[in-house]
Amino acid sequence: MTKQKISEGDYILLYLNQRKTYMVKVETGKTFHTHKGFIKFDDLIGKEYGSAVQSSLGIEFVVLKPLLRDFIMKSARQTQITYPKDIALIVMFSGIGPGSRVVEAGTGTGALTTALAYYVKPEGKVYSYEIREEFSKTAEKNLKRAGLIDFVELKNKDVTAGIDENDADAVILDLATPWLVIPHAYNALKPCGTLVSFSPTIDQVVKTVEALRENCFVDIETVECLMRGMQTERGKTRPQTLMTGHTGYITFARKAFRGSDTLAKE
Repeated sequence: MTKQKISEGDYILLYLNQRKTYMVKVETGKTFHTHKGFIKFDDLIGKEYGSAVQSSLGIEFVVLKPLLRDFIMKSARQTQITYPKDIALIVMFSGIGPGSRVVEAGTGTGALTTALAYYVKPEGKVYSYEIREEFSKTAEKNLKRAGLIDFVELKNKDVTAGIDENDADAVILDLATPWLVIPHAYNALKPCGTLVSFSPTIDQVVKTVEALRENCFVDIETVECLMRGMQTERGKTRPQTLMTGHTGYITFARKAFRGSDTLAKE
């Protein structure tokens, strides 16, 4: 059963309103300060998640247990992160789950890595390639905070030079030149394994799809996911003025045996 009481060392989400939340670590003897007053962590330990707590100024906060999306959206970052709307499609189309072996490149600061690790645990593993060491170090901190570092092997390597792993269930790419990795991905994947590539520009997509076709991948599909929130209030319900629009294009494909008749038709 999932632990429902707050303990020393837990990460919690202090909810003020939909626009203002704080994810903090509970530490005995320490105090968290906000513009709405401070909260003593000692007053939270032993309380149930979902409890209300008042700050020193009498402002009410609700103590929530962070979700996967909270660890992603509130991660320390040096790069643009992959948004939950895109992560959801990547996970679904890749077909990964508990026990999967996944090759990822590049790590960035670990937003997508965090989600992949969450879905392959407890027996699976994510092998994540990142050429910039400073990004890998930030990703390691974010993965530790989410409690998922044990399911990831961070590799400070150039994935365009090759992939060490083989018999992988999926290869997931988020880098500037994914087409250079496609031949390595084919060799790393198990038969019928999946490849997912996230690219912000259509020129990158075209080169990637061409490389996929040249390297015996089938079932190739590219999509874009747009998400628009709703302002929900009686008599005033309408789409929100601001939305998370274009973030990138997601291309999916599956490995086929060389010489398949299907390849000649596509």
